[in-house]
Amino acid sequence: MNGHRSFTDLILSRARQTPGRAALVLLGEAGGPGGEQTAETVSYGELDREARALAGWLQEHGARGERVMVLQSRRRLFAVSLVACLYAGAVAVPVPPAGGRRHHEERVTGIVKDAAVRIALTDSAEAPEVSRLLAGAGYGDVACLPVDAVPGAGPWHRPDLGPDSVAFLQYTSGSTRDPRGVVVTHGNVMANQAAIGRALGTRPGDRLGGWLPFHHDMGLVGQLLHPLWLGGTAVLLSPTAFVKRPVRWLEAISRYGVRVSGAPDFAYELCLRRITDEQLAGLDLSGWETAVSGGEPVCDRTLRAFAERFAPAGLRPGALTPCYGLAEATLLVTGAVRGPGEEPARLVVDAAALERHELRAPATEPVPEPAPGPPAVPGAAHRALVSCGPVADGELRVVEPAGGEVLPDGRIGEIWLRGPGVARGYWGRPAETALTFDGRTADGDGGHLRTGDLGAVVDGELYVTGRLKDMIVVAGRNIYPQDLERTVQRVSSLFGAATAFAVPGERDRIVVVQELRARGRYDIDLAALTAAVGNRLAEEFEVRAGGVLLVRPGTVRRTTSGKVERAAMRGLFLRGELRPLHEEILPEVRELMTAGAR
Repeated sequence: MNGHRSFTDLILSRARQTPGRAALVLLGEAGGPGGEQTAETVSYGELDREARALAGWLQEHGARGERVMVLQSRRRLFAVSLVACLYAGAVAVPVPPAGGRRHHEERVTGIVKDAAVRIALTDSAEAPEVSRLLAGAGYGDVACLPVDAVPGAGPWHRPDLGPDSVAFLQYTSGSTRDPRGVVVTHGNVMANQAAIGRALGTRPGDRLGGWLPFHHDMGLVGQLLHPLWLGGTAVLLSPTAFVKRPVRWLEAISRYGVRVSGAPDFAYELCLRRITDEQLAGLDLSGWETAVSGGEPVCDRTLRAFAERFAPAGLRPGALTPCYGLAEATLLVTGAVRGPGEEPARLVVDAAALERHELRAPATEPVPEPAPGPPAVPGAAHRALVSCGPVADGELRVVEPAGGEVLPDGRIGEIWLRGPGVARGYWGRPAETALTFDGRTADGDGGHLRTGDLGAVVDGELYVTGRLKDMIVVAGRNIYPQDLERTVQRVSSLFGAATAFAVPGERDRIVVVQELRARGRYDIDLAALTAAVGNRLAEEFEVRAGGVLLVRPGTVRRTTSGKVERAAMRGLFLRGELRPLHEEILPEVRELMTAGAR
């Protein structure tokens, strides 16, 4: 793996050494004659040839050092476009396909503005819509190229790239109108790939893969770039294929011998709900050595239920591997595979003490919960925390966020990082870069990435407890929104995704937006369900909800990695842009909505 100054050099060497090896196995959404997924294989030689042709066109049109947007729904074209940007010495800017949804279109045009994108790479089917979107937003001068119809181009010239050369901009989750691009260099990528390899025990030639979108760090760095770094094979299906039929993910792992695959917690929970006993009987998961859970808070109950449910299919004890990472650190920060049969470390802590940012054993013995089933939090007295493992590379400190005091093990604070995988900063945002990427401890030690995440280190392993910005403070108590959401979801089997957030006033009020899974006519007592949510919050958390809204499926926004966008949902609520099936809102909260709409 060593000896390459850039990721571009590494891919070129892979294509030269093993041109016939499968780089990508791309699974279609339609089944074959026997019900199996159709598959398209792309060799390293094919990927190299197609990327060179596109890179020649990009160089001919002055793309060296410029930002090139990669807007592809077809996974082959995305991979070709990304590699072509690396070959051309351009800065790739992966974005989600617009898909006609307003907030996605706002995100795309926001990224075009922020990055000063010069060229957009798409395909023949989507090029007219992308051109219309760009022109309508005032960016008609951005060249829109269908990659599946690359015109003739001049010769390709290998760029002179080094560790400090920018490889791509990874736009973070958050406000669609004000996206921030993380500047990831070739050196960051190479360092983080090595860290992933050490933490997850991946080997040269391995088969890895999954369904995560490539415009997000976990899909891009973990499921596309890491197999290429290994000289292995990425087995890939689309996010749409997974959502429509979750068993396709596990079928791909079973049929194609995937050793390492992962997803956020919600994906494992979706498998628990949607995969039938008959589907389970057709799976062989004995080769799935590392099942990564990352990208959002890891739920202990989900891990336990998934391990039990899929053990009959050969899933190994201890295969589930919680990890922690973020785009600002390229991807992986902590995580480690365990020994045979060894499960992740866990802490059962007192929930009331956790609200005060303290880790203490519960006052009473925890009562085990039934499993398997939908994930849920333990009762109000205690909460189970799952270790995300030791730091994979660089330094990790837990810091008191206001004063910068470095906290000892066992104390909760903000997670700060420093190391070769930490990105350079945010594109074109020096003030935000200084604030986020140059955290200074109380003794003046600088250069730390302030993650905004809360956690504690115990016995050398990281336990993530929440987000600074997501924290809800009610009557002097710190309440984690994840706990509120999971508690509410236990009220009814009709409940799907949920989000909880605070709205400001004389005192913060909690608002819950809860999706109903029921389709078609909602011939149920919505008022009774709404009241039940309020009662449950009062019983378990001793808080009165300022608002409870029951909404249709798909209302709760998630990022491309599956994280609930609480800030975006708060904004929609305050502007009165949600369309609930039923709602109960306190008068003082409704006044805030009226002001927000104005």
